[in-house]
Amino acid sequence: MSKFELKLPRMGESVAEATLTSWLKEVGDTIEMDEAIFEIATDKVDSEVPSEVDGVLIEKCFNVDDVIKVGQTVAIIEIDGDVSVVANTTDEKEVEEPVQEEMVSAAEEAVIKAKSDTSSADLVIGDSDRFYSPLVKNIAKQEGISFEALETIPGTGKDGRVTKDDILNYVKNGASSNHVKAASAEQVKPAAIAADRTSEPAPVKSNEPVVDKPKVPVSGGDEVISMTRMGKLIAKHMTDSVSTSAHVQSFIEVDVTNIVNWRNKMKDAFFKREGEKLTFTPIFMEAVAKALKKYPMMNISVDGDTVIKKKNINIGMAAALPDGNLIVPVIKNADQLNLVGMAKVINDLANRSRNNALKPDEVQGGTYTVTNVGTFGSVFGTPIINQPQVGILALGAIRKMPSVIETPEGDFIGIRSKMYLSHSYDHRVVNGALGSMFAKTIADYLEAWNPNREI
Repeated sequence: MSKFELKLPRMGESVAEATLTSWLKEVGDTIEMDEAIFEIATDKVDSEVPSEVDGVLIEKCFNVDDVIKVGQTVAIIEIDGDVSVVANTTDEKEVEEPVQEEMVSAAEEAVIKAKSDTSSADLVIGDSDRFYSPLVKNIAKQEGISFEALETIPGTGKDGRVTKDDILNYVKNGASSNHVKAASAEQVKPAAIAADRTSEPAPVKSNEPVVDKPKVPVSGGDEVISMTRMGKLIAKHMTDSVSTSAHVQSFIEVDVTNIVNWRNKMKDAFFKREGEKLTFTPIFMEAVAKALKKYPMMNISVDGDTVIKKKNINIGMAAALPDGNLIVPVIKNADQLNLVGMAKVINDLANRSRNNALKPDEVQGGTYTVTNVGTFGSVFGTPIINQPQVGILALGAIRKMPSVIETPEGDFIGIRSKMYLSHSYDHRVVNGALGSMFAKTIADYLEAWNPNREI
């Protein structure tokens, strides 16, 4: 008999931790290889983590709402036959970061002192642009730290996020007592609390003007709906993108009549042969991959004053979820796929996106993004760049339109299938010439489609 430690897997670039949202198996349950054991949530995606072995779950190392770092042991599985299940003891193992005894005692003293100075107040998270993990919220609630005081804690995590160490260090330094007192005083504003970093009981007025967020009036018949976790993340990501990149757009009209006729001719045979639907999306993705290969300076990222030219062409595909939110799974090495392979990858990612079955790595590493606003009937749109990329293409709806057709015998009016391409790009590093030529190249590839192409 032997024990296998199931660790939190690597989940793509820039993802160092995840929140445990639920256990799908209990201690004593028999587990098969690739069977999901627990669910996690990151700032990108919610996902299930499968077992790497067959065996019996004998220990859970973390509880629900705990934050786990990549590489930490989450569960212990006994393998190689029938085993007697090891019961969990009341002394739970601290698996996150080891905490020194001095820090623990100091934190306990600070908490006792803070609770003696104030009534037991529950933490109420107000309007904030910061994300607080469930673990941080629980610690703040247990230690009597107000929301205003929590907002003043410097965060060392990703995007300034407050980590477990940040809040424990805050408690160790005895700052919670002062802030809890200040928060309970009447007419004390968050700006004053942020300025009061000393032991003086009176709030210090900041010289900076306090700008209050306008309150939205609510009448009796209005329904107040809380934003979902993913909705909050998307909102922050979009506002950060607009404030980071200098957005500019180029638009181009494309005649896709040959593509429409070719797909209508090939889709039934393709489904019988491959068992997959043939949509327009893989055709458009193929054209985008070719254009990125021709213009590699569209396949870049900006890091401060430097430009990172990406080796791989990984195209993000914006997909709508049943709850109205969006997720962007990534087609890795899109330029190396033929049309059949592209169709299979796209259908698989789209299906698993709708079923919330994407792996964290499958929404990481994109170098360019395509969004299909035409799915919802929009003629064109002005999409927001998916940071840290520098471009995003919106595909408009395909419509039959009257058009001037040029022939050697003269011009005449005919009915053609047309669509608009909307290219948003970062004007800090992509000038109008490059942005327009890139969109024109995609249009040229689509209009030059061979109606006799085999698949």
